[in-house]
Amino acid sequence: MIEEVSGCIDYDECGTGSTIVLVPGSCSTGAAWRPIVAELSSRFRCVTTSLLGYGGTLERRTASDPCISHEAEVLESVVRKAGGPVHLVGHSFGGLVALAVALRSQVPLSSLVILEAPAIELLRTQGEDRYYGLFRDMTEAYFAGFASGNAGAIAAMIDFYGGPGTFASWPPRVCAYAERTTPVNIVDWASAYGFPLSAALLAAIRMPVLVARGSASHPAMQRANAMLSECIDQAALATIDGAAHFMIATHATDVAHLIAQHVLGAELRQTAFRQRDICF
Repeated sequence: MIEEVSGCIDYDECGTGSTIVLVPGSCSTGAAWRPIVAELSSRFRCVTTSLLGYGGTLERRTASDPCISHEAEVLESVVRKAGGPVHLVGHSFGGLVALAVALRSQVPLSSLVILEAPAIELLRTQGEDRYYGLFRDMTEAYFAGFASGNAGAIAAMIDFYGGPGTFASWPPRVCAYAERTTPVNIVDWASAYGFPLSAALLAAIRMPVLVARGSASHPAMQRANAMLSECIDQAALATIDGAAHFMIATHATDVAHLIAQHVLGAELRQTAFRQRDICF
């Protein structure tokens, strides 16, 4: 745990080697990364945390101030404690926060991995109105359902991400946590809609980047992540066959393999650059 004046931040680590900071999405905690950590910790030092309002990380946003910079500041504290530079990996909303950290350039990053970030404002600014509209229609119906007293309204959002029946297939304790943290998730969406993303902004990211999506994910999510890879100069796009949004649980081995290969490739590239500088 990190103790700050503004509140506690979840922090855990295991393994040795190059440091990978793993950021979960909404309605989740660092525990979501256990299947990935089990695959990576024999070769890498894995640091996990939780976003604002989840696990032991105290919420700092309000409905009137949901700016994603609050999330970025918390993640920057995690990176500082881990000791940079680090390889930053974010899933879902955690991927969007990781992008914010990369754009702010307040902490040293060796590389970035984005796993299905809801880059909704990029869809809007790039004129992808149909896909942007699908996100808008889903969230507006979800918010209205919760406001009208439907405690299980978040199931529609989960099924949008994972496909029909996803929420019902989850263990009861996981469903209960998602329902209990619905108010936090609604603020997450406000943070996402308020995060200005454009091709011009993303062009400023100058590090090795991997963007991954699932072949069975919602078309709007697939398009958003394809656009991320197109707008970031050094980004590669990977599609995990048969996976949907919750790939870190359902396809942990595939995801871990992609992360490991990306990290090793980024470090080989950095070593080559250093050797070139020495030669010159």
